[in-house]
Amino acid sequence: MNQKEKISAWVDSHREAFLEDVKTLCRIDSSKGMAEPGKPFGDGPYRALCAAEQMLKGYGFATRNYENYALAADLGTGARELDILAHLDVVPGQEGWTITEAFNPIERDGVLYGRGVADDKGPAVAAIYALRAVQELGIPLKKSVRLILGTDEENGSGCIAHYYASESEAPCTFSPDAEYPVVNIEKGRLAGEFSLDFPAEEGGARLLRLTGGAVENAVPPRATAILVGVPRMVLDATAQQIRKQTGMQVELSTVTAQEVCKAAESEHMTFQKVEVIGRNAHAAEPAEGKNALTGLLLFVSLLPLTKNKLTEAIRGLVELMPCGETDGRSLGIAFSDEESGPLTLAFSKLSIDGTSLHGLFDCRYPVTMDGHKLVKTCEAAFGRYGLVFDGRRLRAPHAVAADSPFVQELNHVFEAYTGLPGGTVAIGGGTYVHDLKNGVAFGAFYPGSDTRMHAPDERANVEELLTSAKIFAQIIIDLCA
Repeated sequence: MNQKEKISAWVDSHREAFLEDVKTLCRIDSSKGMAEPGKPFGDGPYRALCAAEQMLKGYGFATRNYENYALAADLGTGARELDILAHLDVVPGQEGWTITEAFNPIERDGVLYGRGVADDKGPAVAAIYALRAVQELGIPLKKSVRLILGTDEENGSGCIAHYYASESEAPCTFSPDAEYPVVNIEKGRLAGEFSLDFPAEEGGARLLRLTGGAVENAVPPRATAILVGVPRMVLDATAQQIRKQTGMQVELSTVTAQEVCKAAESEHMTFQKVEVIGRNAHAAEPAEGKNALTGLLLFVSLLPLTKNKLTEAIRGLVELMPCGETDGRSLGIAFSDEESGPLTLAFSKLSIDGTSLHGLFDCRYPVTMDGHKLVKTCEAAFGRYGLVFDGRRLRAPHAVAADSPFVQELNHVFEAYTGLPGGTVAIGGGTYVHDLKNGVAFGAFYPGSDTRMHAPDERANVEELLTSAKIFAQIIIDLCA
C-alpha cells in the first residue's frame, strides 16, 4: 500500500474507537461556568480538558497542561513546524433538541448528534487520531507538530491568549473549527455594548424586566419580559400581530407578585409574562435564525406603556436593530466587499431591570471596512436615543495570502483525499488563528454540510470527520517528515 492507503486503512480500522472518544468528550457539558481555583472557565471546561488529557496519555503522548487553560501534546522531536488548534468548550446545550439531548451524543445513519460533535470536539478528536495514525504507523518526522486544545474559544479565547503568553506560534497553524477548503479570511468583529441608567417607575403600565440571550455569539432563541398594568386584551392582540409579522411563537401567562420580586408584593396588581420563541443561529450567520430578542422588543414597543427614558430607549433599539434585519442597514453600517462579503449583525444579549439596561450586539465586518469609523457611527446612532455605546471590543479582520505555500499544501491534500476542488473562503466566524500571522481555519466539514453549530440538533457527518483525520495526518507528514 502507498502512504495514503495506509493512512486511510488505519483511520477506518479505528472508526468505533474514534466515535467513542468523540462521545466521551461530548457527554461533558463544557459550556463556560464560574471560575474556581484551578478551573479558570468553570468545572465543565476543566473536566473536558482532563478527559482529553487522559485520552492523549492513554495513546502514548506526553502532555503539557497550561494551568488548565489549555493542553498541548507534541509528536516528533525536531523544530516545531505545525500547530493544530482546537477547542473543548461549547456553547450551552439549550432547548429544542429533537434527535437526542444536548449532552447525550448518539450516532444515527452515519451522523453524530450532540453538543460539540461539530464545534469543536469532533474535529479535535480527528486531530488526535491524525497524531495517532502517524505515530502508530511508525512514520519518522524530522520536525514536530503540536496539538493545542483550549477551553474558552466560545467566550473570548482567553485560553489561547494564556498559552501564547509563554509560547511562540509555529511557522504554520491551522484550526479545524470551520469548513473546507481553506478559510484564509476571517471578518473583523465588533462586540458592541450599550447601556442606560434610568429612574425607577412607581406606577402605570410599565416593563419591570426583560432578558434575552445567553451568549454573545449566537442569535437568541428565547426572550422574556414581565409587564404590569397592561390589559390582557391588549397583550393578546399584540401577540397575534407579532406572530403574524415575524413567524415566531409568543406565549403569555400570568405570574404572581412574589414570582416577580418581593418589592412588588404590595402592588396588588396582575403581572404578565411574555415569552417570544425564535430560532437559534451562529452570530456570524444571523439570517439563519429568528431573533427572539428583537421580536420581543418589537412587541414591547407596540404596547401603551408610560413614556419615559426606558421606553424611548426601547423604541431606539427597535429602530436601530429591527426584527428581521441582519445587515446593519438601520444603524447606518451596512457594507460589503468582494473579498469577504457583507457585514452581519446579531442583537445577541439584553437585560433590563427596574433602573438599568445593558445590551450587546455581535457584528462581523468585511476585511476592507474601517473598524474605527464603524464604532463612531454606532456611537452616534445609539447616542440619539440616550444610550451610552462602548465599542472598545473591536477586533481587526484577519487574512493570509491565498497563494502562500502553506495554503497550497492544505488544498493539495484536501483535493487528494476528497476529490473536491480546493480554494479559499472568507467567513464571519472567528477562530483561534485570528491573530496568528500564518494561521488559517481548515475543516473539518465539506462545503454545504449542515452542522447546526450553536443550535439544537448539532450534527457531524462521521465520514467527514474520519476523512479529516486522514487529511490532517497527511499534512503532518508532508510538513514535518
